Parts: sequence; C-alpha cells; structure tokens
Amino acid sequence: MKVLIFGATGMVGQGVLRESLLDPEVTQVLSLGRRPTGIQHPKLREIIHTDLYDYSNIESELTGVDACFYCLGVSSVGMKEADYARISYDMTLAAAQVLARLNPNMVFTYVSGAGTDSTEKGAVMWARVKGKTENALLRLPLRAYMFRPGIIQPLHGVRSKTRLYQFFYTLAAPLFPIFRAIFPHQITTTEQVGKAMLIVARRGSDKKLLESKDIVTLR
Repeated sequence: MKVLIFGATGMVGQGVLRESLLDPEVTQVLSLGRRPTGIQHPKLREIIHTDLYDYSNIESELTGVDACFYCLGVSSVGMKEADYARISYDMTLAAAQVLARLNPNMVFTYVSGAGTDSTEKGAVMWARVKGKTENALLRLPLRAYMFRPGIIQPLHGVRSKTRLYQFFYTLAAPLFPIFRAIFPHQITTTEQVGKAMLIVARRGSDKKLLESKDIVTLR
C-alpha cells in the first residue's frame, strides 16, 4: 500500500506514522504538512505544503494513494466556532475532496473523537463541528471511516504538541495500566490507533464510525 498521512507531527499522527513505517505491506508513506517530521526512513517521502486549503499545485503528487490517514486537528479550547470549523471542517474537506477526485477508490480514515455529535445540533461546539465533518466525509465518493478514540496513551516516545495534554500524559503514565484494567475499552494507545487504521485500510470495516471499543478490539 501507498499511504498518505496528514498531521504526522501531532500525537496521533506520530503513532500512525510509526506503525505505517513498520508495516511490511506499506511500500511508501507520504507525509503532508507544513513542517517536516524530522524522521528519515527509506519508505518516507515528505511533502511540505503551506496552504492546506489549496492543493492545485501538488495534485500530481497525490495520485496512486491507497489510503489516507487524516490525523490533523486542533484543540477547541478558547476558539470561536467559526475559527474551529475553518480548521476542523473546511481544511479537512479541502483535502478530502481533492483526494476523492484523484483516488476515488481510496480509503480515507478521519480522526474525530469520542462524543462526536452526528446530529450536528448538540450543545457542545467541537462535537457539532466534528459531526458535520464526519457527515460530509461520508457523503464523498471515498471509502471513508471515522475513528472516535477516547483517551489515547502515547507510546514509543510519541508526545503531544499541546503542553497541557502532554503534562497530563506525563503525570498519568504510571496510572494507565490501572485505567486500562478498569476501563479496557475506553483507553487506546497511539500504537493501537495506528494499527487499527492500517487494518481498515487493508480490508475495510463493517462500521463506518469506529468508537474506542472498536479500535481496541480490531484485529
């Protein structure tokens, strides 16, 4: 498979990139983003692209892709809905619409989150926007799957770019085994998310919306 990763420098993206590079069935990994990952690997080719709303000048580099792992996103804390939607909805659809035209048979996996609101009418702003994004992606001519993980434990040196989140992960690291024992289906790891995305890319899934339990149990 040839896979394309958006957001490979973020916490989830780092995990997905690691698992993609380790997977023997993945022959090439394209990482597309504004900044380099800092990783060198024979399989990895990086596309540094600053305008994530317009891909007209790099379309030729986005063909022949079997799967896209869209891990790009921001925290909604302190953001107005219009600003959050421009990143979470407009930016995501800008990429997905181009890829749907160039690679209509590809698998597109989108990292959403536990609690996403498919009705688009709930009281929680981020959940409404994510729900609207999911619904729009599912209408595109792509084999699209929505990943809704809950708490994600970073493994193998993966770190969050959000300082507050990384502070939490550092403090909680000794407690994660206890949390997983008590809530075995509510906590995933960056490794599990990455491997689950690769499984879905290879063989699809009966479910279009994969909650934390689905991600943890996917084999």
